[in-house]
Amino acid sequence: MKTSDFDYTLPPELIAQTPIEPRDASRLLVLDRASGQLTHSFFRDIGTYLRPGDLLVANESRVIPARLQARKIPTGGKIELLLVAKRDERTWETLVKGRKLVPGHELAIGHDEDQVTGRVLEITKAGGRLINFEQPIEPLLDKLGVIPLPPYIHTPLADAERYQTVYARQEGSVAAPTAGLHFTPQLLRSLQQAGVQLAFVTLDIGMDTFRPVKEEQIEEHVIHTERCEISPETAHLINQAKQENRRVIAVGTTVVRVLETAASASGIVQTFAGSTNLFIYPGFQFRVVDALITNFHLPRSTLLMLVCAFAGRELIFKAYEEAIRERYRFYSFGDAMLIL
Repeated sequence: MKTSDFDYTLPPELIAQTPIEPRDASRLLVLDRASGQLTHSFFRDIGTYLRPGDLLVANESRVIPARLQARKIPTGGKIELLLVAKRDERTWETLVKGRKLVPGHELAIGHDEDQVTGRVLEITKAGGRLINFEQPIEPLLDKLGVIPLPPYIHTPLADAERYQTVYARQEGSVAAPTAGLHFTPQLLRSLQQAGVQLAFVTLDIGMDTFRPVKEEQIEEHVIHTERCEISPETAHLINQAKQENRRVIAVGTTVVRVLETAASASGIVQTFAGSTNLFIYPGFQFRVVDALITNFHLPRSTLLMLVCAFAGRELIFKAYEEAIRERYRFYSFGDAMLIL
């Protein structure tokens, strides 16, 4: 299957640069897979399309202040680091912006009692750097780091919490699970009062989620690996919903990857804690997810391939063409789709 089959042209002005206020004022494009019908709505009215007994599963991972300003020792040359994946207690895979760094180089971040140093161990296959810090760096990130925004967002964010979901709890992501950004506490309460259940999983999102597939054939692409977790309680709620023929609705593509990773061949969801490199593209057989809440994704991305696998490429591209025609806002701070 060709990567070019998942390309499309987006007018640059449709890339949302700031979040809309309030969160649930974003637009919602509802796609019915059975009929192919498209309906225009607003996220605050998503309950219109949900049923009592539906189980919403969301990713409660929280974005960490992963962007750091460092300096080379002893020259003082400026380096920008982005933590992308934790390898062990003191070692992180990073992306580097600045003067050339080679194995053996030492860096300093912060000053005085908040200073931490690190040493470059190796250059990764992706061109990043594996850095071993003198101590665990996470306790210092609130002081030393800032929340990283996707590369297509150029407007500074006035409130860093707007790049977090209202239910974010487990720190570990370097990008937000953006499908959940539309929910407010009030909307979640109203859905629960209407009989919709809520459960959580964790998947720590890396920056590779924004990278387009470069291979000509998508089957040749090696997807990034991300840490994920599903608790016994959430697994039980999902299995119970499936047994009772109630819908399991994934809030975002990250949740889809967690649930389908944790599912057995018969569709039973197991408790899981580990890594996933599940690459979902057309032809994939979904065992758990019945409906999907998602944003509009980048061309040639694994995320676009996942939604095409779920709804069919023809329907998704029809929906994207409609969204562009109707001037929907795209990507992380953009509008949403509900695929039923």
